[in-house]
Amino acid sequence: MSWQAYVDSSLVGSGHIDKAAIISVAGDSVWATSSGFTVNPEEMKNLVAVLSVNSGAVDKAHADGIHIAGERYVVTRIEERSVYGRQGRTGICVVKTKQAIIIGHYGEGQQVGNATQTVEALADYLIKVGY
Repeated sequence: MSWQAYVDSSLVGSGHIDKAAIISVAGDSVWATSSGFTVNPEEMKNLVAVLSVNSGAVDKAHADGIHIAGERYVVTRIEERSVYGRQGRTGICVVKTKQAIIIGHYGEGQQVGNATQTVEALADYLIKVGY
């Protein structure tokens, strides 16, 4: 399956995510994205720093939030491989695999738990198959 197919079918196609992107774990390239959901290079580098548990980046994320596709999200939780953020009734779930970072955005009509489960399940699958 292509990276774009994962975005279109496994994430957005689930109905639990309305926009998504998959970027390299190094934060230097976008592998696939939803139309109009553009993660810029600075945002990618910041995500890499937060997910590598760089204490300065984690502290900054908690204090200032994180930016994805030009939007600011208040960080609600940072875990070993995941970052969760909210912006009003919408939010993001970001999960790191061995080679990729999956970014899922959920809209107002979507449930946080379902969105998180969808992104985490794809990450688990990719890790299982070596990505």
